Amino acid sequence: MTSNNRHNFLSILTQVAAAYRDQKNQLPTTEEVVNALLAAETITKQERLNYNFEFLVGKWRLCFATGTKKARERGGIILGKGWYVPKLATIYISFNTTPEEDLNRGEIANQVQLGSILLKLTGPAKYLGKKNILAFDFTQMFLSLFGRIIYRQQIRSSQGQPEEFYNQPIAKLPFFSFFLVNAHLIAARGRGGGLALWIREDIS
Repeated sequence: MTSNNRHNFLSILTQVAAAYRDQKNQLPTTEEVVNALLAAETITKQERLNYNFEFLVGKWRLCFATGTKKARERGGIILGKGWYVPKLATIYISFNTTPEEDLNRGEIANQVQLGSILLKLTGPAKYLGKKNILAFDFTQMFLSLFGRIIYRQQIRSSQGQPEEFYNQPIAKLPFFSFFLVNAHLIAARGRGGGLALWIREDIS
């Protein structure tokens, strides 16, 4: 992929991050965003780029995603149309490291907020740096109202205790395969085949 093509996809995705955050500029079309994400994924594979887990640490807001649908002829999946996440609902994903010596182990949190109601899922995560894959397992659920936790529940996990989770092969876990990570945005393909783009929320 040429440096010009790289500049093009980075320019479009950076424009998405800026426009989605301040709402002053026009957002690129969904087709442009999908093409830019696919271009980013392609160059990461071609150049075998690697990202460290520490680059993911922080809080990120989901702004764009694609669905998937079954391909009748090949029996696989193909990308559905992309869509911008409505501003009425805020969806965040966050990653933190653990105090253990293994720098590729951490915690994941996924939360959805609608008005004063917040639903949050948390659990362990492990990162395969050579493949840019982050596997995870949600084990706790929290429901908050006006910033106060009103319900907490242990989620029955198929992986059992944390050590059992870390010993599980990636193929048996939900995961994200990241193909773009920088100071302002991250992008990944989920296990189901869909693409997602997040922008950093805790930006200084």
